[in-house]
Amino acid sequence: MNHTLTAPTPPLGWNSWDCYGAAVTEDEIRGNAEYMAEYLKDFGWSYITVDIQWYEPFANSSQYRPFVPLVMDEYSRLMPAENRFPSAAGGQGFKPLADYVHSLGLQFGIHIMRGIPRQAAHAATPISGTAATARDIAHTNSICPWNTDMYGVDASKEGAQAYYDSLFQLYAEWGVDLVKVDDIAASRLYDTHQPEIALISKAIERCGRPMVLSLSPGPAPVEYAEFFTEHANMWRVTDDFWDLWPLLLDMFDRCRKWQGVPKAGCWPDCDMLPLGHIGIRSVDGGGADRWTRFTRDEQLTMMSLWSIFRSPLIFGGELRDNDDWTLSLLTNREVLRMHRESHGAKEALCQGDLIVWTAEYTDGARYAAVFNVGENPLPLNLAIEQIGLTGITGGTELWSGEPAELTAGSLQATIQPHGVRLYRFV
Repeated sequence: MNHTLTAPTPPLGWNSWDCYGAAVTEDEIRGNAEYMAEYLKDFGWSYITVDIQWYEPFANSSQYRPFVPLVMDEYSRLMPAENRFPSAAGGQGFKPLADYVHSLGLQFGIHIMRGIPRQAAHAATPISGTAATARDIAHTNSICPWNTDMYGVDASKEGAQAYYDSLFQLYAEWGVDLVKVDDIAASRLYDTHQPEIALISKAIERCGRPMVLSLSPGPAPVEYAEFFTEHANMWRVTDDFWDLWPLLLDMFDRCRKWQGVPKAGCWPDCDMLPLGHIGIRSVDGGGADRWTRFTRDEQLTMMSLWSIFRSPLIFGGELRDNDDWTLSLLTNREVLRMHRESHGAKEALCQGDLIVWTAEYTDGARYAAVFNVGENPLPLNLAIEQIGLTGITGGTELWSGEPAELTAGSLQATIQPHGVRLYRFV
């Protein structure tokens, strides 16, 4: 897989899950794409991704309807439900929608579940490019514990590669730029599904169109880091992430585990940003239709950690409802430059409620994200050499634009509870 070609820097985009669950419509996809083109494209945001169950005509929330008929073509491949995606009529699939997203200067992504539709296996429907049927390649003991749509594919069976090849050939014809494959990076029932990841990676190589391969859910096992970097561009380091402080606090441990792994084309993924207006038709994360429950300090903490660690940034809220504050989190050019171009991110200090991450920039500048994970304001008097930064003459706090307070080699600030100060030093 030519990683550097498909994701030389961590992808920036939007995904429909946090606001619409499995029930997003074409109008909502188009509307969010139009917003991104107008307000975010200039800052590097580019992916618009249709999340799970676009092939389920009557999906209505993030709660799946079990064992329902799905829209499928004659070769066992799921197709968009035309009542939700009218432009898919006449067997056109997602091509008209992808063409529209491309016309805005953006890129188009879809979510799929690993495997082959159960209804295809039961009916022994054909697979393009092989005499094998869906029944022949279905691994009926390899199921997803939270969704009934698919059986796994048995990679040892004749026709297994042909099925995935035909799937990605179809996606290439549609103009898909990113595929998020679910129930594959980690599993509550099984280990990482490495044989299917390998089939998918090869199918992308063969399809003739560069596509970002994103693997979900997590936590992906860090001991498989080499396998993930060889076969995928993004893989989730956490299960679904929502707007709750304990989950955000937990991400410091996950990022520490994966430090040193992010590189061109290979991005450990901290999951979507549950910001702005979420939960519109998604009831996950212990909430319904709401604005993010994260405080402003927590929102800055999340954006700072994801950015210095260089996780992909995938916004989860309904973009068209963004207020000025939410938009400002996504359009800070200096933070985005750090996210795009810094290197060597690591946890430099973890002491009580204080956690510091540092990273480097090509021109010799250094970054430091100074977090207070405690419940009280934290007065800071931190010797710069304690976090491995020497020879610094000045700096700027990137969210506020204020100059860093440096006195005799020490950094001074007061950091709010669950808050952060994010610095660029020269």
